[in-house]
Amino acid sequence: MPDPIEPVPGLKQKKVFKIIVLGDSGVGKTCLTFRFCEGQFLDKSEATIGVDFRERTIRISNEDIKLQLWDTAGQERFRKSMVQHYYRNVHAVVIVYDVTKPETFHSIASWMQEVESHGLMGSPRVLVGNKCDCGTPESRLATTYAQRLADKYGMPLFETSALLDSECNNVEAIFMTLAHKLYSKQPLRVVSVEGERVPRLVTLSRQKRSNNINHDSCLCS
Repeated sequence: MPDPIEPVPGLKQKKVFKIIVLGDSGVGKTCLTFRFCEGQFLDKSEATIGVDFRERTIRISNEDIKLQLWDTAGQERFRKSMVQHYYRNVHAVVIVYDVTKPETFHSIASWMQEVESHGLMGSPRVLVGNKCDCGTPESRLATTYAQRLADKYGMPLFETSALLDSECNNVEAIFMTLAHKLYSKQPLRVVSVEGERVPRLVTLSRQKRSNNINHDSCLCS
């Protein structure tokens, strides 16, 4: 866990937690972070190059908490030059897989090795099976199988869909679970200054959702 930054007199201060979202390309990391921060589905999503950054301020125990979500590229060729940068001062980790693509589930072991190599096995971590709206029940990875792996690594399992409005509360629970764990474990105080520079801040306009979504083809990537 990163050391707390000493308060600077005269500056407005707010607790800030940095959460990185890991997983193979196309599992829906960008759509999950967008759903949590914007409250809706990202209709048009492209492969992340490097890292995307979003943030949302929540309230815990009558105190404002800022969550910074670092949505990392899943493709190795986009990650090599960025790995050390986005693992710096990380407080919590979200690992995402696609419930309809077993290969993304099997990659979790590699992602956990990366997490361990950066000394984050003691930090709050969650496993997320995304795209529960896709495929058929028979084609999706069994929950019991995923739960065994989550238990092995000592982290909770969430299964959800960034696409469905009915799953919005479940997406909310993923990040709020981490926020409460971080807040209760070590309420870090980090200086927050209006107009501060952040790496590759992505500002996305709200897009109108289509009411004619074809559920046979999965949109969250």
